Amino acid sequence: MPDTTRLRTLLTVLRPHRRTMLLGLVLGLAANGVALATPLVTKWVLDTFDDGVDLTGPVAALAGLLVVGAAIGLWQWILMGTLAERIVLDARTSIIRRYFQARVLDLQRRPTGELVTRVTSDTGLLHEASGSLVGLINAGVGLIGTLILMAVLDLTLLGCTLAAVVVVSLLMSWLLPRIGVAQTAAQEAVGRLGAHLEGSLRAIRTVKASRAETRQSDQIIGAARDAAAHSVRAAKISATVWTISWSGINLSVIVILAVGAWRAHQGLLEVSTLVAFLLYVFQLMGPISELTQNLTALQAGIAAAGRINELESIGLEPPSEPREPHDPARSADAAPVLVLRGVTARYGPDAKPAVNGIDLEIPRRGHTAIVGPSGAGKTTLFSLLLRFLEPEHGRILLDGRPYSEWTHDQVRARLAYVEQETPVVPGDIADNLRFTHPDASDEELRAVLAAVRLDGLDTTANATDVSGGQRQRIALARALLRTPDVLLLDEATAQVDGLTEAAVQDCIRERAAVGAVVTIAHRLSTVLDADRIVVLEDGRVRTQGTHAELYATDDLYRRLVEALRIAADPAVA
Repeated sequence: MPDTTRLRTLLTVLRPHRRTMLLGLVLGLAANGVALATPLVTKWVLDTFDDGVDLTGPVAALAGLLVVGAAIGLWQWILMGTLAERIVLDARTSIIRRYFQARVLDLQRRPTGELVTRVTSDTGLLHEASGSLVGLINAGVGLIGTLILMAVLDLTLLGCTLAAVVVVSLLMSWLLPRIGVAQTAAQEAVGRLGAHLEGSLRAIRTVKASRAETRQSDQIIGAARDAAAHSVRAAKISATVWTISWSGINLSVIVILAVGAWRAHQGLLEVSTLVAFLLYVFQLMGPISELTQNLTALQAGIAAAGRINELESIGLEPPSEPREPHDPARSADAAPVLVLRGVTARYGPDAKPAVNGIDLEIPRRGHTAIVGPSGAGKTTLFSLLLRFLEPEHGRILLDGRPYSEWTHDQVRARLAYVEQETPVVPGDIADNLRFTHPDASDEELRAVLAAVRLDGLDTTANATDVSGGQRQRIALARALLRTPDVLLLDEATAQVDGLTEAAVQDCIRERAAVGAVVTIAHRLSTVLDADRIVVLEDGRVRTQGTHAELYATDDLYRRLVEALRIAADPAVA
């Protein structure tokens, strides 16, 4: 991404805080004014001392400048420090909101660890960069003001100073862009580190069972070393910039002292003027150092802004707009709750269709099971129903109205979903159950827990504290809370024991008696009680019917059943 685009992104982040930045700039300019006046007042003190006049006034002026300068500097420091934290917070808030408003599939294309790094590490670089523009202006004004006053004092000594400043500026202009390049590479390496580490920790059981601890740790440490190498390179360049700036100024001090002493000895320059000029030379270190520091921070901020700007490519779901609310009385009991007509969808413009020409009706009541080999389109079907994925062709109807007439929130409010991995959210079981309905009472929670044979609302539900079967039951209980119109289950009994599976099947039967249940079945034992089974193959509906009908008439279904060693005698089939 060109630096101009990254800089525009950084300015966009800073723009809402322009008034505070303007106040910080005014305070900085005032502090510069106080600092610029100090050498002249010092010259006044020296001249007064030579004349034998009372020093009370000049010394009082110096003390006053010290107090005023300290107060202004403290105010600006607190103001800009607070501003930096607010800018970082705003950037993190914006990214977090974008994540949770993003289309699911767009978000899942990026490693989770990298997404976390964008929020934590990249935004942290904005902390110093937030004040860099104000600092650059302050330092520039301070530098120009110092040079002007130095010119008033002695043009010859100013020429010596300008020569050093020009040399330092040329070297800095050559080195500073390299800091941004190294910082960008370091942040990208940190993103890869986070992605590898997050994925390995998520699969830590597999890693250990595969005896891959050394390989995985070496790979992650390699990413850490890569990040460190780029950061060290940036640090070396920064150190070089600082060394050049300080050495240049110190060298100029030596030259100015030698030339000024000679001119004073020749009577061409007053000693008080030489002292004042040297004070300005020492003071010149401040603006130059500030310029160096703020240009370095700006390069890091531009690099961070570029990585943050990359998140714009993550597509967002349309915002929820007020629509006509659902009136259950309008829905005819005989009409299907969901209808798919000629639905085709794919995961990318160049990908083949994941589902192709799907025609399907989901009755308002009853249990519909979706089966098929891997890649048949079962998960894609659920993604379409939940609006994680939009159809390329065809329509999906809810209560006879196209999905386009419903908001995402309205569609999902009518559905409940239990995914196969059944993740838990941080907190206890009660927190997990209230994830969908925050206002649910304890009595409601206990009722759904009892239905899935689980208890303990206050039990911690961290991923390491609960088994796979418990996670599935928690997810099912959450879905059953406030009974949705359509319950979508991605194999809700895959990780439970036989007794618990019987309880879950009882829940499904009870729910199917009053509403729609749609199950993706990876274990065909789940669908033996289904009212209807839909067989998918290559993204199309191959056939549908009862277990007995399909077992007798469809070869694919029969192979699926036999592969899982389900009894096929007439009593079962």
